Amino acid sequence: MSTFPSQIAAEKIVGPDLIDIFRKVDQGERLSFDDGVRLYDTPNLTGVGYMANIVRERMWGDATYYVRNQHINYTNICNKFCKFCSFYAKKGGPAPYEMTMDEVRRRIDWHRDIDITEVHMVAGINPRLKYEYYMDLVRTVKEARPGVHVKAFTAVEVVQIAQIGKVSIEQALADLIEAGLDSLPGGGIEILSPRVHAELFGKKLNGEEWKSVARAAAKLNLKQYATMLYGHIETAAERVDHLVQLRELQDETGHFLTMTPLSFHPENTELGHLPGPTANDDLRNIAVSRLMLDNFDHIKSFWIMNTVPVTQAALWYGADDADGLVHEYEITYKEGEWGNKQQVLTEKAMIRMITEAGRRPVERDSLYNEIVRDQPTVEAAPGRRFIPLTMAKG
Repeated sequence: MSTFPSQIAAEKIVGPDLIDIFRKVDQGERLSFDDGVRLYDTPNLTGVGYMANIVRERMWGDATYYVRNQHINYTNICNKFCKFCSFYAKKGGPAPYEMTMDEVRRRIDWHRDIDITEVHMVAGINPRLKYEYYMDLVRTVKEARPGVHVKAFTAVEVVQIAQIGKVSIEQALADLIEAGLDSLPGGGIEILSPRVHAELFGKKLNGEEWKSVARAAAKLNLKQYATMLYGHIETAAERVDHLVQLRELQDETGHFLTMTPLSFHPENTELGHLPGPTANDDLRNIAVSRLMLDNFDHIKSFWIMNTVPVTQAALWYGADDADGLVHEYEITYKEGEWGNKQQVLTEKAMIRMITEAGRRPVERDSLYNEIVRDQPTVEAAPGRRFIPLTMAKG
């Protein structure tokens, strides 16, 4: 764990404009909506990151978590037509597909040599899929990988499953749990703003509907992850409102495990005219999330979207989780490379990424229990300390 500078030195880092927020952070007080807006508006990203790191190290020291995970996106056929999405099948884009259970088994077998502990499944909203398909999907993964944690189905998928089965949300979730579902991922709402919802993803759930699914999951003791998609048409105030709503929902349910800010990549979307994400945006959203979400244990930097170097810096801007090895992530495509879906870090590379950043790698399961294995790991060089830099992503 780092040794924090003196109060005087800290005040120099945060400056007079943020000193009142620093005092709240120092005392462990909850930040207000107006505080959050100021954290987005200030040019002093270093000061924001410094305060987020205080919270991060107060909670987790130098530990950085990662998981051995595999992604399966079982169909790219979708009837929601979100303007920010490059994943769903469309003219000039990726060809439509829906996986059979045999294909799902083959995907699992591709990585039989790796001790995967989590399978993460999300996909498009395909109206042709039957209720039993989703149950079979979970059962198939459990049979192919006994003991694996299945994290699957965003809230919008859960609603589709319930509708196709003509059952309540609660019953659909109960049936999925019986089939082997262990937790729900984030996603499905992108950002809790009625304006952005109407403009970008009006065919999907609105904010209150998304919260209803979350409450139903909490009643069934089903853990869930949270996300926020940023960098499109949302305002700073809408970002803060999203975080405050998540915080209030967590106060109510206590069932969220992690928050993952997700940067919007405009390539191959209807918003392709917008600029791509920058490291400044990524680091600020991670830092503000850490500062505003005082009742969330973990903040994740998703290296697939943020890049490895920015994720290394993010471990000093509030993030304590670097996600995982991530096999076959298909949601974000490189421009013009619809078939290039293999985005993987070996465990050795993951450990090196974390240790090079001056942090301590900790393998976890999906519920953040530490996993200890009998194998050597890469150690950080003695005395090395990573100095994060703010840079634009190329």
